[in-house]
Amino acid sequence: MVTIDQIIAEKLNNWTINEWPIGNVFLCIIAMVLAVILSGVIGIERERRGRSAGLRTHLLVGVGSCLIMIISIYGFPLVFKGDSGEPLFNRDVARLAAAVVTGVGFLGAGAIMHRNSGVKGLTTAATIWVVMAIGLACGSMNFILATLSTILIVVVLTLFRKFENRLNKRSPLIKVNAEPNTPVVSKILATAQEFNCLVNDLQVDLTDDNRIEIIFLAISKTSEMRSGEFVKAIESIEGVTDVSVLNYHKK
Repeated sequence: MVTIDQIIAEKLNNWTINEWPIGNVFLCIIAMVLAVILSGVIGIERERRGRSAGLRTHLLVGVGSCLIMIISIYGFPLVFKGDSGEPLFNRDVARLAAAVVTGVGFLGAGAIMHRNSGVKGLTTAATIWVVMAIGLACGSMNFILATLSTILIVVVLTLFRKFENRLNKRSPLIKVNAEPNTPVVSKILATAQEFNCLVNDLQVDLTDDNRIEIIFLAISKTSEMRSGEFVKAIESIEGVTDVSVLNYHKK
């Protein structure tokens, strides 16, 4: 399938001034500028959320991926056999792109943190990986595809966040800190029974300051989950010092 931007890229590639092929220079400039804009849009969204990998990280990944793709296309010119017109070797322009996919995968893994409260940073790791893909798309002159992908990603990161919070309110992941030597677990179970909830994946740990840390998933047996009232009921339990919801933001 040949896209509009690839047709434009082919025409620009054949653009010469005084027999100097300068069209590919303009193509490279367009690709780099577009990579900065598109990866910056996603980076700004992550920066606003206060994530560890923000604007600069996403810019570097997007521009770097674009640069490597450009090098893969233009940096290794074909050498031909004499006057036969046959290339001396086969050039695979996707080889460097495949290496970028693997390398950025390790970079994204560094943004993921595993704690007792679960895994954090998966979305940021995914945005780093997808910014790499956008950079490769820009570097391979698929400008329309890169732009449409960025728009779709921004929609997923913004609009779908509200939908995700609404779903998570039906099954909040709750962390409770309590004083030692208090029957907090039994009281939490009793409170859950009052709210017609199931308590799943309950974990109990002892923190460094000798406090009890309890993490559990509350699943409502009914269609509606009164998560706000349930959290307040947990906070009122004797011995509980702090309650936080981990999978959505309380209002």
